[in-house]
Amino acid sequence: MGSKTNVHIAVADDHGIVRMGLIQTIKRLMPDAVIFEVEDYKSLYKLILKEELDLAIMDVNMPNGTVQEAIDYIKIHRPELKILIFSSQDEELYGIRYLKMGAGGYLSKQSSTEVIETALTAMLSKGRYVSDSVKEAIFLESLNGTAKNSPFEALSDRELQIANKLAEGLPLKEISNQLNLHSSTISTYKNRLFEKLKIRSIPELVEILRLYNQ
Repeated sequence: MGSKTNVHIAVADDHGIVRMGLIQTIKRLMPDAVIFEVEDYKSLYKLILKEELDLAIMDVNMPNGTVQEAIDYIKIHRPELKILIFSSQDEELYGIRYLKMGAGGYLSKQSSTEVIETALTAMLSKGRYVSDSVKEAIFLESLNGTAKNSPFEALSDRELQIANKLAEGLPLKEISNQLNLHSSTISTYKNRLFEKLKIRSIPELVEILRLYNQ
C-alpha cells in the first residue's frame, strides 16, 4: 500500500487474553508488524476508517454488531482490506460459510503457531487462506451440492425449540413457564444444546441459528 513498509494488522476480539496471545504470536512471526487491537465491532469500524490496514483478524461474537455487518462494512469502506475470521467454532461447519459471507480466510483459535504463520503469510500475499479441512468441506460441497450437515440436525425438536427461545433472549424461568417444564430441565437442555453445537454462549447460538437459517 503505497510506500508503507510495515504490515498494519487489526486484531479484534472481546477477550483480552485472546488478543494478547494472538498479538504475541504475530510479533514473534513478524517483529516489524504494526498491530492495533479492538474489543468490539464499533471500535473496529473506527479503526478501519482511521488507519491504513492490510489485514483485519476478527472474532465472530463481539459486542455492537455482527460478523456479516462487519464484512459488509469493510467491503464498502475498505474493499482492499483483507479479512481473516479467527474463531473457536468448528471450521468444517462454519469456515465455508464465513468465506461465502466475504471473508478471505478462516483460522481456528486452536491452531498451532505454524498454522497461524501459514494463514498470515497467505492472507497478506494472496488475501486468501483455506485450511485443509475447509478445502475438503468445499470439495465435498462441490461434489454433493450440499455442505457438511447442519449441526441442528443432531437436535431434537424440543432442543431446537429451546434453542430458538434462548436466542430470543428469554430467561430460563420464562422458557420453563412457556413450555411447562421445570427450570432445571431447561438448564439441562441448554447445557446439552451447547455441547452438541460446540458453543459456549448465547451470542454464538444466535450466530449459528442465523447462519443455518433456523
